[in-house]
Amino acid sequence: MSLQWKNHLTLLGGAIALILLLFFRDAADMATIWWTSSTFTHCLFILPLVGWLIWQRRGEVARLTPRVWAPGLTLVAVAGFGWVLGEAAGVSLIRHICLVLMLQASVVTLLGPSVARGLMFPLFYLFFLVPFGEELVPPLQTITAKLCMIFLSWAGMPAHIEGVFISTPTGYFEVAEACAGVKFLVAMVAYGALAANVCFRKWTRRIAFMALVLAVPILANGIRAYGTIHISALTSNDFAAGFDHIIYGWFFFALVMVIVMGIAWKFFDRAIDDPWLDGQINLVPPQPIRWAIPAGLVALVMIPLLWQFAQNTLGHVPMPNRIALPEVAGWQRADPAVDDWKPRFDGADHRLQGDYVNAKGDRVTLAIAVYAWQGDGKEIVGYAQGAADPESHWSWTNDTPPPPSGKAERIFAPGLAREVASFYWVGGMTTGAAQMVKIATLKSRLFGRDQAAAALLISAQDRRDAPSRPQIDAFLAAMGPPEQLTQNLVVTARGK
Repeated sequence: MSLQWKNHLTLLGGAIALILLLFFRDAADMATIWWTSSTFTHCLFILPLVGWLIWQRRGEVARLTPRVWAPGLTLVAVAGFGWVLGEAAGVSLIRHICLVLMLQASVVTLLGPSVARGLMFPLFYLFFLVPFGEELVPPLQTITAKLCMIFLSWAGMPAHIEGVFISTPTGYFEVAEACAGVKFLVAMVAYGALAANVCFRKWTRRIAFMALVLAVPILANGIRAYGTIHISALTSNDFAAGFDHIIYGWFFFALVMVIVMGIAWKFFDRAIDDPWLDGQINLVPPQPIRWAIPAGLVALVMIPLLWQFAQNTLGHVPMPNRIALPEVAGWQRADPAVDDWKPRFDGADHRLQGDYVNAKGDRVTLAIAVYAWQGDGKEIVGYAQGAADPESHWSWTNDTPPPPSGKAERIFAPGLAREVASFYWVGGMTTGAAQMVKIATLKSRLFGRDQAAAALLISAQDRRDAPSRPQIDAFLAAMGPPEQLTQNLVVTARGK
């Protein structure tokens, strides 16, 4: 190895160590997710695979000349700004992506564009270190349930579907979050990207292969869900559940991989001795290191943390020990319902819940969560937050027509059904859209505005004599505008 390469690799190693040290919280969060979540266990293999990909290219890349490259600092700045946006919005996924982007940008900046082009795919493959895919759970649950209904129809088995719940003459089945197929889909995408680079040269074949990688696991998961129901009809629910657990955990992923590779095998067009670097190797004369560029990189990765420090030192307005549920004209407080429904809002400064009844016998549950500010572990919207706690026996089924400035959804538990109308107040606006909550939170934190937020959920249980939605609508009409109530709750909580 030349002295030029040793100097630049030493510089790069120091930059990577500094970035991981400064953003240790995010790096540790990612590593914890890899280790503790079965959905992202495949991330543990990404770094060894990246090392193998670089080793494959070592001979060709060694012929390139490393050099510091000032335009690479633009990528560092973009990554830092993206991290600030992720921190301001309370979206850990954005922070994790931008941390990886900082590492990639440091390679471009400290080794130069020629080396970065030679290592383009290994650098790109680092993105699979980011745990992503949980956002796909609800749509994949719906797709799996609909595919299952198609296969049941082809098999001549009568069935009825409501959201992600399927009832047949032999039982009642739920396409739960664990059955959505996300863990295998995200792992297959990571595997497919690797195989597309290693096995194909033409981009048309790579794109077709990735389409296959996406389609086959989804289709196979629908078949697996159908098979579980069919086996249950032939044997018992307990036997079918045990069989599904074994197949899903041990053989399913391997079978899908074999099917995908078997279909694509005859289309492989990369020979074992094909070069990894396309085109002519661009040899440039060595250049002395301009130390202003590494110094600029250090300054740019420090800026996001300085912003975070400034935000944390602004302080947060304290809240009193308790606040009270509102009085609603025509409705009286009642004993809690017996179905133990409770929405989930981790880190809330106040959580209130109570039942109300009116003279007609309508019954609703009002749940309120108030946040003085939002941050890690204190996000008002996010995975597992809201009406259906994935750790409870309640499951999201489907969205229903939303009320003004809110959203509505149906949730199910064994033998029970509820509809829930949700309203979120943050940054002076009320909305039911999680994306709008994140944007409003981002604006509040980015510009140092009031970060207080509140969630208001109104739910009613389905009864034979009274469907849930009219009860919710009646309560909303008596309560008045949700935005006024949520704003008053925050103002009252702060003693203003």
